Amino acid sequence: MRLDGFNAAEIEPNAPREVISPGDYKAVITGSEERPTKAQDGSYLLLRVQIIEGPHQGVNLTDRLNLNNPNQTTVEIANRTLSAICRAIGVMTPRDSTDLHDKPLMVRVTVKPADGKYQASNEISGYAPVGGGAAAPVAAAAVPPWKRK
Repeated sequence: MRLDGFNAAEIEPNAPREVISPGDYKAVITGSEERPTKAQDGSYLLLRVQIIEGPHQGVNLTDRLNLNNPNQTTVEIANRTLSAICRAIGVMTPRDSTDLHDKPLMVRVTVKPADGKYQASNEISGYAPVGGGAAAPVAAAAVPPWKRK
C-alpha cells in the first residue's frame, strides 16, 4: 500500500487504550471470526465485544473461545463460556457465530495486571443476561438502539 499524501502532522493520533475499571457492563458482540491457534493445532472463536452504555460506552474488548483445541479442559471452558453467552442473549442453539451478534448482554470485566512482558489489560470474565434474569429472545431491529445517533 502506498502512503503518498499522508501527513501525520495533520491527523490526531490514537491515544493509548486505557484500562477500564472492573465491573459489569451492558454490551453486545459486534463481530466474530474463527482463527487458528498459535501452535496451529486448533482454532478459537475471536469475539469483538463493545460496551453500549455508561461512561465506557464505545470501548471495545475481545474474548477468545478455544472451541477446537487438543486440551479438552480448554475446550470445556470455552463451551461453558459459549453456553453463558447463549443463555444471556436467549439463543440456545446458534448455527453460526453471527447469531450471537448485536444482542445486549452483561459482561463482567476484570483487569489483568501488567507483567514483565505486557501492560495491564482488560479481560471478560463472565456473561449474563441484561437485568440478571433469564434471557428472552431479542427481536431483530433495523438499527439497534446503541448504534443510533
